[in-house]
Amino acid sequence: MFKGFRSFLLRGNVVDLAVGIVIGAAFTAVVTGFVTAFLTPLVGVATGAVGDFSQNHFSVAGTTFPYGAFLNALISFVLIATVIYFFVVVPVGRLQDRFYPAKDIPVAKTDCPACLSSVPVAATRCAHCTSELAGQPGVPAQTAQNR
Repeated sequence: MFKGFRSFLLRGNVVDLAVGIVIGAAFTAVVTGFVTAFLTPLVGVATGAVGDFSQNHFSVAGTTFPYGAFLNALISFVLIATVIYFFVVVPVGRLQDRFYPAKDIPVAKTDCPACLSSVPVAATRCAHCTSELAGQPGVPAQTAQNR
């Protein structure tokens, strides 16, 4: 029983997931600190307020609705999403495109029986010697739509 549990814990996926969660929590603290220290005060400058709406509320029949806390959470969410997109997602996407370019899907090829050049399987005529490939021995039968 313990051997199975140990192999489960030491499996690469579980360890990678645990490391990702810890790094994510630390990164969340950094991004939240950046938004709180720099971007939320900019919202306050733009609106002519302090940037902290947590004290805003209204009352109906003696019940208080603290909508300011929701506004703070909404503004923080939008700012955090913006920071993560423009400072993490876009640069990482560019790095992946730069270092791991999309590979072309190889086209299935066969040899032309007349000149032995490599031609696509769906070709009906050889690009090198212009011989017709349909019905030739050694060349797969092309579909009717390619003729």
